[in-house]
Amino acid sequence: MILRFILRRMLFLLFILFGVSILVFLSVRLIPGDPAQVMLGERATPEALERLRDMLGLNKPLYVQYLIYMGNIIKGDFGTSIITNNSVMSEIARKFPATIELALSSMIIATVVGVCSGILAAVYRNSWVDNIVMVGALTGVSMPIFWLGLILMLIFSSTLDLLPFSGRIDITSDIQPVTNFYLIDTLLKGDFEAFADVVRHLILPAVTLSTVPTAIIARMTRASMLEVLNQDYVKTAYAKGVSKVKVVMYHALKNALIPIITITGLQLGMLLSGAVLTETVFSWNGLGSYVVSAVSSRDFPVIQGCVLIFAATFVMVNMFVDLSYFIIDPRVRDSNK
Repeated sequence: MILRFILRRMLFLLFILFGVSILVFLSVRLIPGDPAQVMLGERATPEALERLRDMLGLNKPLYVQYLIYMGNIIKGDFGTSIITNNSVMSEIARKFPATIELALSSMIIATVVGVCSGILAAVYRNSWVDNIVMVGALTGVSMPIFWLGLILMLIFSSTLDLLPFSGRIDITSDIQPVTNFYLIDTLLKGDFEAFADVVRHLILPAVTLSTVPTAIIARMTRASMLEVLNQDYVKTAYAKGVSKVKVVMYHALKNALIPIITITGLQLGMLLSGAVLTETVFSWNGLGSYVVSAVSSRDFPVIQGCVLIFAATFVMVNMFVDLSYFIIDPRVRDSNK
């Protein structure tokens, strides 16, 4: 049954990626500017521009370019960067771990802080605790990421000199990346000083990126918990003398998990595919900043490859969220029989 469920979701994933590939392919062609002009400069002759366009296949009809592009994608080839002449897939493999590391760290912070504060707000409804959590959630949603990042850099890096303000590791470090996950690479080498340095570099961008999902998870947790706490079985548990902690954590939270998992999965997908501002502010060498530079230089293969990876990641995360429903909630399993 689980295998059939996964196969259906995988088929759905293929249709989504096919649609995304068409949209991305057409959208990047609408970006103003000529890649050949960017590569050769403003003084390039029309003959040289025409030769380069022909070499890059930019003179072919759009449908021919798309068919060539899809044929390469099926073979696992995302093409070659127009600007650097490097393989797009190798660049993604090198930079995407940085984005994953940042997004997962942010999500851990958001989940722990958001769920805990949401539970407290629901249990102590209409109290000062609830008011503080809701004001904090509203502030977190409303605060611009780039502004918060700059403020944190000003306080903790420039003024207090406690944390580094850019990069993933100190430039003097001699760590040779193996997995490109610096937290893992430093541990594999057994260099705990470098590991601590990576953690210090990760704190500010992770906290900055976690503010919006923390606020959203806290509000969803509060709403879901309030709905469950008003159910008869919770009141019955209280009447039987079950402790408040056990009622909240076992009876209430367990039954409030589905919407919390949903919003957490969606936020994780968004963090993995949308950490552009944070990466730019903190000079984080991830996929988000790579896309920004590709857009400014009209690097079509890079843009197409990165957006397709982002889309696949988002859909995969949502597929795992659906699978968690299947495992946690028996009602979902019954509806899929």
